[in-house]
Amino acid sequence: MTQEQKNIEIEFRSRFDSKKHEELKNLLNKKAEDLGEDDKDVYFFLFPDKLLKVVNNISKKNAKIVLKLNKIGKGTNFEEIEVPIGQEYFEKAVKFFIALKTGDYMHSFQKRHNYLYKDVELALKWSEIWGYHLELEVVVNDISQRVEADKKIFAIAEELGVKIMADEELQEFTERAEFDYKNNQKNGNS
Repeated sequence: MTQEQKNIEIEFRSRFDSKKHEELKNLLNKKAEDLGEDDKDVYFFLFPDKLLKVVNNISKKNAKIVLKLNKIGKGTNFEEIEVPIGQEYFEKAVKFFIALKTGDYMHSFQKRHNYLYKDVELALKWSEIWGYHLELEVVVNDISQRVEADKKIFAIAEELGVKIMADEELQEFTERAEFDYKNNQKNGNS
């Protein structure tokens, strides 16, 4: 097996209301490089220490399977392994992982728009589970680059006036979201 360059995402999140979302959208449309819409239909397969996603990128007309080797709320660095699949295989891939009975899963549609601002990738998002939020990300190929990436991201967050969620806050939020989603599924409210 050949040695591939690692794809490590250093990412942070911020949640806010619709007013802040509109403010950020207007600001980023003026000052950032517009990377376009990036709406996604996503199934998240939940593990204690990692996250598997099957993603149908509706805007870009492609699909992929993604394994994040860390879980949200368990650190801010996420090495990812991505396997592109044909968009026509999205539903089959979802059925495949459900049939494996790997554990719990969640389904979510994400309305998102991507920007590049001062070397930080920004995804301005809305989903039913997360509400309005922003993902701030820098991709590195070596974990030693993390401190510099963190500095960039925090400087942009401060400039944009958004509060970065701490790991504990993220872990609490994701655990609550998973619990609520499971209860809604049991009660037929999917």
